[in-house]
Amino acid sequence: MKDAMTKTVFHGSIYTIVEVHCLMQFLAKTPCFPQDCYTSCMVHKDHVRLIEKGISKNGGGVWADFGSGDGAFTLALRDIAGPDVQIFSLDQEKSRLSVQKKEFDQMFPHSHIEYIAADFTGHLDLPPLDGLIAANSIHFFKERTEVIRKLATYLKPRGTFIIVEYNADQGNMWVPHPFTYPQFADFANQAGLKNPQLLATTPSSFLDEIYSAKAVK
Repeated sequence: MKDAMTKTVFHGSIYTIVEVHCLMQFLAKTPCFPQDCYTSCMVHKDHVRLIEKGISKNGGGVWADFGSGDGAFTLALRDIAGPDVQIFSLDQEKSRLSVQKKEFDQMFPHSHIEYIAADFTGHLDLPPLDGLIAANSIHFFKERTEVIRKLATYLKPRGTFIIVEYNADQGNMWVPHPFTYPQFADFANQAGLKNPQLLATTPSSFLDEIYSAKAVK
């Protein structure tokens, strides 16, 4: 059953287990928590497109995904950075990391990835990072600049900070503190990061649009 779901094809695209779950909920018009299905029917190639301009193709390195959830962007990171990349995937919920591990075992077996169940605002024993991703994980905090500043301390000099976020300045109960790209640029500069750059945007059925951006330590 797992293999059949993993290889489900819809309109010519291959969907992972998580994407099939979200797709079925979307098509059935069943309520779905936005933090789980924030892009409704986005597939792996869409996640890759959002962040690929910020990551060297097959460049390896040491990366972390903070608040990685079910691993949509963790998988995209692995696809772009290649088989030599070392990834630390952090989320508070062990169950979501378990889902993520199943996806990795299916799509990218033998990857160099460590799953860490932890609050990423606490103390973390991580090596210096070449880059990090925070995809829809910072909007849960009112003090966005302070969270960005803390995460940036894990980066090596010239390390890359990639954000994926709703392009909105007003939130709701699920996404309490989203921030636009211009706001991210301000937060990044205040946090000591340099050269903020918009990478990509995509329409969203929830809060209209999602963007990706990067800054450098």
